[in-house]
Amino acid sequence: MKNYILAIDAGTTSSRAVLFDKKGTQVAISQFEFTQIFPNESWVEHDPIEIWNTQLKAIKEVVKSAKVDFNEIDSIGITNQRETTVVWNKITGKPVYNAIVWQDRRTATMCEKLIESGKFETFYNKTGLFLDAYFSGTKIKWILDSDQNIRKQAEMGELLFGTIDTWLIWNLTSKKIHATDCTNASRTLLYNIHNLDWDEELISILNIPKKILPKVYDSSEKIGFTDPLVLGYKIPICGVAGDQQAALFGQMCVEPGDVKNTYGTGCFCMMNTGKKAVKSKNKMLTTIAWKIGDQTNYALEGSVFIAGALVQWLRDQLNIIDNASEIENLAKSVEDSGGITFISALAGLGAPYWNSNANGAIMGITRATKKGHIARAALEAIALRTREIIIEMQKDSGVKFEKLKVDGGASNNNLLMQIQSNLLKTNVVRPKLTETTALGVAFFAGLASGFWKSIDQVKSIWEIDKEFVPKENKNNKIIIKNWEERIKKIQ
Repeated sequence: MKNYILAIDAGTTSSRAVLFDKKGTQVAISQFEFTQIFPNESWVEHDPIEIWNTQLKAIKEVVKSAKVDFNEIDSIGITNQRETTVVWNKITGKPVYNAIVWQDRRTATMCEKLIESGKFETFYNKTGLFLDAYFSGTKIKWILDSDQNIRKQAEMGELLFGTIDTWLIWNLTSKKIHATDCTNASRTLLYNIHNLDWDEELISILNIPKKILPKVYDSSEKIGFTDPLVLGYKIPICGVAGDQQAALFGQMCVEPGDVKNTYGTGCFCMMNTGKKAVKSKNKMLTTIAWKIGDQTNYALEGSVFIAGALVQWLRDQLNIIDNASEIENLAKSVEDSGGITFISALAGLGAPYWNSNANGAIMGITRATKKGHIARAALEAIALRTREIIIEMQKDSGVKFEKLKVDGGASNNNLLMQIQSNLLKTNVVRPKLTETTALGVAFFAGLASGFWKSIDQVKSIWEIDKEFVPKENKNNKIIIKNWEERIKKIQ
């Protein structure tokens, strides 16, 4: 019997594998961190070989810990850190350069020059994206331009490009399948989200050989099978989606106006806009939410580059906590943030500012400032950045959302969720299973394979854990006022 779906969750800091049963219950999870490489200021890289090795280890470990066999797995879904860029040799299988991570800012100047040359509207109208170092297109160009031999190999058809999903599919199928899905393709600056194809004009502007680009599939579609030599069995790969789109689906935000926010390394807020690709007037991104069969769903997205990473920074650089989980109790050690505002621009500012050169700041410090004040201000910063994005999304869509569904590791922080509810003045809903990214891609895979028969069946699986109700507090207005005044000083 095929009793399980295997979800591969290839994150920014770790490789995870999660097994789900037919009730959507998490049967087992395995996770291995991999190295974060910082060669220069604002550069962030990963070793693609290490990502593959840790992911394979996680897959084998989760099956072993669940005491199941690979032949009991119905299908595989893959979700991944989006925009992270790998270019490799299709004969040797070796990357020609480290993976350039979505957080990396090395191509900011390249993007500025493209904007100066009048290319902003061309890219935005076709992709729904801004010309920003965040996205894959300029990262590909940078790798190809970094060495004339690399450029030559690409033009001769010897190299392949992929985001992490593509890299994993290629390895799982032993070099047989070079594929991605439309959600990941839509984040490259090269894919036209309206006609659903790689765009010749955009490819030409960035001087990227089309032959290195993968074939694009639906989010819920059988792509191929794993090589038996890799996992011991031929298992169909039936679902692929970028992590935020997977989380949107995992939260069952399937109706226009539904909103979710994922609190991970960054914060990624998405609103389902249905069949309509809403063009933002407020610096939100328009992106593909998913494609199932003939129907493409679109979404508005606001990206905060630093969220959970802010807590990691307090742990690793300031050493005010030993473990990320300690942040809640430290923040609770004070009644409020003591007038502190933590501007969380450690990797520039994403939506709605899109300022690559912005730096972080801690403002309002006095001799009375304690570690607890800084910790609480950090949580407020995460909530304030989310608040800004949702306000702009509402303006674009013309829809006032009723509640915010939340997921991701930091959504387990009850104080952060209550602060979020207070500052938004709306209910914040956390599901029983906060691993909604993995669950979402499991749903995509299971719908394609027939493991689940319909979206309605999948809807019945989703359950609430806790709902946070806003509390009126005069301090809320002070927090917002300080933020709005102080963030102007760093732009």
